[in-house]
Amino acid sequence: MLRRRRLPALAALLAAPALARAETWPARPVTVIVPWAAGGGADTVTRILAQGLEQELKQPVNIVNRTGGNGITGHAAIANAAPDGYTIGTGTSEFVNFRALGLSEFGPANLDLLSRVATLPAGVTVQAGAPWRDVGAFAAALREAKRGQFTGSGVGAGGSWHLAAAGLCRALGLPADQIRWIPSVGGAPALQDLVAGGITVFTGSPVEAQSLVAAGRVRVLGVMAESRMSILPEVPTLREAGLPWTYANWFSLVAPRGIPAGVRTRLLDVCARAHARADVQEMLRGRGIVPVWDGPEAFAAFVGEFGQTSAVLLKELGLGRG
Repeated sequence: MLRRRRLPALAALLAAPALARAETWPARPVTVIVPWAAGGGADTVTRILAQGLEQELKQPVNIVNRTGGNGITGHAAIANAAPDGYTIGTGTSEFVNFRALGLSEFGPANLDLLSRVATLPAGVTVQAGAPWRDVGAFAAALREAKRGQFTGSGVGAGGSWHLAAAGLCRALGLPADQIRWIPSVGGAPALQDLVAGGITVFTGSPVEAQSLVAAGRVRVLGVMAESRMSILPEVPTLREAGLPWTYANWFSLVAPRGIPAGVRTRLLDVCARAHARADVQEMLRGRGIVPVWDGPEAFAAFVGEFGQTSAVLLKELGLGRG
């Protein structure tokens, strides 16, 4: 009997450190790791959300860009961080396909999937001086070109924008690899290559090209969205041009597995509040980014479905394993 009466007290004593961590978190700055280069879509989304996080956390939020390995380096850095709630990261669609591509055994199970935070439709962006004035003209030239004559970039092989290009080619009745892919560490360097004439087309999000569009250095011919983007209302969707293809990349909040339950609950609550802030929503939408917050369970289900869909294109590209 005495032993039984001591059990609740012992359980409370063991739980006390965890409760204390949850109550004091965050006691110092929080770091968000971005697996892609500064200036790209993932970086843009993260920095907007970080502004809301700083307001909700009452702590500085440090953004760290960890590039390399087609996104593996940054995602692995998130997974390997101390599971204390002080290091989280921006997960991008690439981490779903690392295993399918044979790049790494790293996959969704290595991360704590917190929630999607935004989606970005892909586009067809070319040099301002390119001969094509619309998607129809570009599509006609792509059909007539030799396989691999047109080149694209914006992410590593098999990444989001590569799948966007492959799907565009298939929608035109062409091989998935009609556009030869030049791997890149992100949208920003790919756009510089586009301006310099190193690639033919950028199939990443027009959001990443905004400053170059404004400067008259590149032109967006079409967007792979269900409807026109608010930031480019004059640019038609591919569907309007008669091409049945849409594609949107997505960005998420992920964390190392094993964060104490109390801290994780507070982390999710703070991130959800930061995401819902009117200023954050306005900044995202003002850049053509679609805010999304689906939470851990729905996000995990989405990841499973996304992996199955992207595996089909990867196999057609000759990149899928198995």
